[in-house]
Formats: sequence, C-alpha cells, structure tokens
Amino acid sequence: MAEERDKKQEESVNEEELKAETTPETDGAGDKADASQEAAQEETPEEPKEDKKEKKKKEKPDKKQEALKEKIGELEDRVKRQMAEFENFRKRTEKEKTMMFETGAKSVIEKILPVVDNFERGLATIPEEEKGGAFAQGMEMIYKQLLTELENMDVKPIPAVGEEFNPDFHNAVMQVASEEFASGVIAQELQKGYTYRDSVVRHSMVAVVE
Repeated sequence: MAEERDKKQEESVNEEELKAETTPETDGAGDKADASQEAAQEETPEEPKEDKKEKKKKEKPDKKQEALKEKIGELEDRVKRQMAEFENFRKRTEKEKTMMFETGAKSVIEKILPVVDNFERGLATIPEEEKGGAFAQGMEMIYKQLLTELENMDVKPIPAVGEEFNPDFHNAVMQVASEEFASGVIAQELQKGYTYRDSVVRHSMVAVVE
C-alpha cells in the first residue's frame, strides 16, 4: 500500500512539472501571434497622404474641363444664333432690295407707257396711202423696238377684247350693247393695260357688254 501511494505522488509531481514546463511556452506563442497581428495592421494603413493629394489634383482638372466644355457649348450656341439671325437679315435685305427694284422698275414703266400710247395714236392717224412712206415706216420701227424692249423687261399687254371681264386686270368705264359678245364680255378696249412680272402696272380701260 505504501508503495502505491509513493507512485501516485510521483505521478502527480511529474504531471505538475510537465504543466509548469508547457504553460510558459504557450503563453509566449500567444504573445507572438498578437504581436504579428498588430504589426500586420500597422503595415496596411487605410490610405497614404500622397494618394489623397493625387486624387485631389485629378479632381481639380476634371472640374476645369467640365467648366470649359460648358463655356464652349454656350459660345457655340451663341454663334449658331448669330448665324441664323444674319441669314434671316440677309434674306430680308434681299427681299427688300427686290421689292425696291420692282417698285422702281414699275415706276419707270408707268412713265414709258404714255409714250407707247402716243405712238399707237400717231400710227392710227396715218392715212392708208401714206403708210408705205419713209416717215410712217420709221415710226413703225421705233414703236416695234419700244415694244420689244418692254417685252424683254417682262412687260406684257393685258388681253381685253373678247375676254371675260376681270376686275383684277380690267377697269370697266362703260357698258355697251353687243350682238357679237355675251354679257360680261369685253367688247371694246379704250386704253391698253400692261403687267410687269405678273403684277399689274396699269389696268385696261374697257367697255363691257351689258
């Protein structure tokens, strides 16, 4: 019995020695693991200061580029508007010039038409036996030349006799009875009318059948 007790005491002593030897080693390993984790955390910082500066530098040029793009867009829009306004002004000026030219041309034509009327009256009064003479032929040639120049200017006589009365082209000064023409038809032309480029320069003075 005494021998068994001694053995148990020796075993318990050996176990305590083993525990004493192993516990310091495990504590040291734990400290080393904690130290390595702290070192790893220290080695991986969140963001270096140099990277932040570079990001700020990149952000500034981007904002400048956006502002420049907006300014360029505004200038392009302004230029387009000015070009459109200039084009409208050019068209309006061309139209006004054309209207002024038309007005001036019509004024000149109105002054020439009485000369044409006088030529026609003069030629109508020449006796039949004198129409082959030099004077009559000269008058006829001048009259034809004048009509040719007016036609080249797009001046044309308004058709009258036998045409239906049209207030846009004819000016009725009297009504007559006629067996040849129906009612409302022009039977006689008292003064010839003319148009210039489809606009009336002078209305025809006519007699209309009742």
